Amino acid sequence: MEGRRRRTRQYCWIALLISLLLCCEEQVSAQIRYSVPEEVKEGSVVGNIAKDLGLDVSTLAERRFRIVSGSKDALFQVNQGNGVLYVNKKIDREDLCDGNSACLVNLKIVVENPLEIHYIDIEILDINDHYPSFMDKELIFEIAESTIPGEAFQLQPARDPDYGMNSVRSYKLSQTEYFDLELRDNGGEKKIPVLKLRKALDRERHNTHILTLTAIDGGNPPRSGSINISISVLDDNDNRPQFSQELYSVSIDENAPEGTLVLTVNATDLDEGQNGDVIYAFAKNLERQVYDTFNLDKIKGEIRVNGKVDFEITDIYRAAVTASDKGTPPKTTTCRVVIKVVDINDNKPEIDVTSLSDVVPENSKPGTVISLISLTDKDSGVNGKVLCSISDNAPFELKPSFKENMYSLVTKEPLDRELVAHYDITITATDLGQPPLTTSKKLSVMLSDVNDNSPEFSQNPLELYLVENNSAGGSVFSVSASDKDLDENAVITYHIIRGDGTENDMTSFLNINSENGQIYALKSFDFESIKTFSFQVVATDSGIPSLSSNLTLKVFILDENDNAPVILSPVSVNGSAETVEEIPRNVNAGHLVTKFRAYDADIGYNGWLLFSLQEITDHSLFGLDRYTGQLRTLRPFTETDEAEHKVIILVKDNGNVSLSATVTLVIKAVEPKEAFAASDVKSVVKDEEEHNITFHLIITLGSVSALFLVSVITLIVMQCSKPTDYSSKYLQDTNYDGTLCHSIQYRSGDKRYMLVGPRMSIGSTLGPGSNGNTLMVPDRRTRDSGESSADKRTTSVGNDDLN
Repeated sequence: MEGRRRRTRQYCWIALLISLLLCCEEQVSAQIRYSVPEEVKEGSVVGNIAKDLGLDVSTLAERRFRIVSGSKDALFQVNQGNGVLYVNKKIDREDLCDGNSACLVNLKIVVENPLEIHYIDIEILDINDHYPSFMDKELIFEIAESTIPGEAFQLQPARDPDYGMNSVRSYKLSQTEYFDLELRDNGGEKKIPVLKLRKALDRERHNTHILTLTAIDGGNPPRSGSINISISVLDDNDNRPQFSQELYSVSIDENAPEGTLVLTVNATDLDEGQNGDVIYAFAKNLERQVYDTFNLDKIKGEIRVNGKVDFEITDIYRAAVTASDKGTPPKTTTCRVVIKVVDINDNKPEIDVTSLSDVVPENSKPGTVISLISLTDKDSGVNGKVLCSISDNAPFELKPSFKENMYSLVTKEPLDRELVAHYDITITATDLGQPPLTTSKKLSVMLSDVNDNSPEFSQNPLELYLVENNSAGGSVFSVSASDKDLDENAVITYHIIRGDGTENDMTSFLNINSENGQIYALKSFDFESIKTFSFQVVATDSGIPSLSSNLTLKVFILDENDNAPVILSPVSVNGSAETVEEIPRNVNAGHLVTKFRAYDADIGYNGWLLFSLQEITDHSLFGLDRYTGQLRTLRPFTETDEAEHKVIILVKDNGNVSLSATVTLVIKAVEPKEAFAASDVKSVVKDEEEHNITFHLIITLGSVSALFLVSVITLIVMQCSKPTDYSSKYLQDTNYDGTLCHSIQYRSGDKRYMLVGPRMSIGSTLGPGSNGNTLMVPDRRTRDSGESSADKRTTSVGNDDLN
């Protein structure tokens, strides 16, 4: 006998192992099913997911496995190195699942790099770890001695949390000559034990019978539990109540209100008096839910709702109702009652969202999976069918999975964090019940920044006006760029594009602070050497890969009065030498003694020259034109006039701090014959001097003429292009001191210009046919004049120079 049990046990373990192997190797197109016994040790291997999915073993180091489903997932874990699924903690099937049904744990597995989603069902196999038990400690029956053999008395069935073969399979009754044990079908999987009277009772012989009922499960080895049955034998009452139906069946809606009449049972007794009065009661061996949900009126036989009727908890109630008379002893009969619960749509769908990442890169391609959405509804049938949708104001869409009520939230179109950085998506689930019930859940999706924007300058190209003689090493300008990206992608550094090192390359004399864009000049610029140049600054962000943009800066050097006038003729500078000029004593008033020629390397006011007499022996004899530099006689010589006169001429510019030069001229008045002889010698020297000066005058005259034409054309164009709403005013120069030429200031909008023309000074003398031609270029302090940076010099030229 013991050997047979051992062989049976071995066969069961072999069958279990074969079942496990078959389950582990079973694969649907996108689903794996495993089996594992409950109470198995922690760390026990359930199956190799990587192998069963057919993944390449060489790529497992780059893959990542994650369980992303509900709370039951803590029972299992996946080894990241080899994809083995193992038990993470102790499994108790009876706590995990209903003991009367198969126990499945559904896992959602995400495999990354690339992203894959798989579904695994793990069946928890039951082991025989529970003993059968009875709800009561003892069963008490009162049976009349006149009870006819064959009468049946329903006993309380035993409970066993185990499932299948490990649940209760048989009952055994202790040895007695009066009773037999019979098992009856209750309409379900369980069998109900029934105590059947074998022969008539004799109260005078045995008034009490004590029996033992033992329940045995089908485990290997089997487990059992017992209950005592106490039977008291009563005196005769020969008629028992009879029900109108042996089986009562009715349907009610779930959530029926308390007090709702379910049905009425009816039994009659042919006896009279108390032996014919019937009392109804639920049998003592029913499930606890029957007593909690329904109430039976013991007189009327009405069964009414006494608690919550919930289809999702129990969809059918099975009960036994007894009818007993009041005789001594009372007679009892039993009928069966089946109450079916009709499902109504009283449960809203439930939404379970599993986000694969907290943030989504803005460069995610359309179709990228953002989250997994699982829908459940506790209702059944049509009431449990669920439809899912999302709000229309987001670039996302739902993709249904092969598994019912499973969706993936994926990107529908390209994303741009700079336009929208955060999305609130409303997920709506609606069942198909009448009326339908709806559940909504909000999902927040944050976009992470990608370096997809280059730095931008607010103005490009940019003009920079720099006064010459700046301090070497000082800051001259600051550039700034902005970047729409965030964090490191928006951190900007600056650098200057260096040139080829040629003579016109000024970048070697510039430096820039890479962090704040401050530009420094490493040398002092000279307007007379260079008037304009350009260079480029590059702004580069810190993203990977980095992006950059260029800014072109056009630098205009502005003139300062840093050059003193240079006197060309007569040749004498700062009194270092004297020039002698001989004239006949018989000249008339207005005779041209000499003409002083000078130039200034500066432009504008800084290069506008004026001539004045600094020192003279006789103010009544000679006069100097302050604009043309012509020295003429004011009257004829007299006999009392000295023969030699000394004249010191001062030439100064009109800069803020005026610079000047002087020349000394000695005028000798001689007799006409001597003057004629001296003029022959002097003409040779003068011809040579005129030859040297002519070349400079031609260049100067050509430059002045060209600048004058450009200035006039520029002023006309700018005046025509100004809107009519800008007021234009002509203002008299408030700084005019009578020594400058006639000028008119012209203001248009935020720009200021100056037009300058010839003006005769008081006391100046010009001979017939002599003109003073003067040109003033626009004020150097007006940066927006739009003129080229060519050499703009101010000079005085008389008609005699043109001859």
